Amino acid sequence: MNCLFCKIARGEIPAARLYEDDQVVAFSDLNPQAPVHVLIVPRIHLDSLLALDDPALALAMLNAAKTVAREKGIDETGFRLLTNVGEDGGQSVPHLHWHLLGGRRMEWPPG
Repeated sequence: MNCLFCKIARGEIPAARLYEDDQVVAFSDLNPQAPVHVLIVPRIHLDSLLALDDPALALAMLNAAKTVAREKGIDETGFRLLTNVGEDGGQSVPHLHWHLLGGRRMEWPPG
């Protein structure tokens, strides 16, 4: 498969990994939109949140987000966890990924 995030998860493309287990990999975003901007991806290929039907994988992704938030020191001040789905939702890589953003005040609406 020629998926960018699959290649990162397999270690074929280097990334600043911040967390990994048997189901999930988290790494720094190359185009950060906040002082802390981490992508959390499943090791298996899923096109988007719409394909996520495994509660254990969803929980693994949530646990990765909490762990990274603690390690990056944004658990006390707050952070945003989001996913984009489809073209209109702003999804640029067709592999399920969550953005963990923090280190500054998040505004609403996001844009």
